[in-house]
Amino acid sequence: MRLFLAPVILVAVGLAASASAASFNCAKARAPDEKAICADRRLNDMDVEMAVRLDVAKHLVAMGQRGALMDDQSSWLQARHSCRSDKACLIRHYHDRMLEIRGVLERIYRKGPY
Repeated sequence: MRLFLAPVILVAVGLAASASAASFNCAKARAPDEKAICADRRLNDMDVEMAVRLDVAKHLVAMGQRGALMDDQSSWLQARHSCRSDKACLIRHYHDRMLEIRGVLERIYRKGPY
């Protein structure tokens, strides 16, 4: 399953990145963090990758874990918002959150086979 999911995630990230500017509507971006993400390709790509990985994780974890995953995401969004338009802060937050989500996916992969 792990070998199967990795290409699926990469394709999904590629399609999402080419189809939208971020995981949210940049035309409606009002907060400084959202504007910074929409204006910077690296942040944009990190946002899309994180959103795709989170979506995959949401579909693979048990229901009880899904709530915790989404609670963590809400807390993370508040922390990201506190960065305002500070790119270094935003990159750091995305990096840390992606490590957390990758950890969730790794634990799922280890439980295989599927």
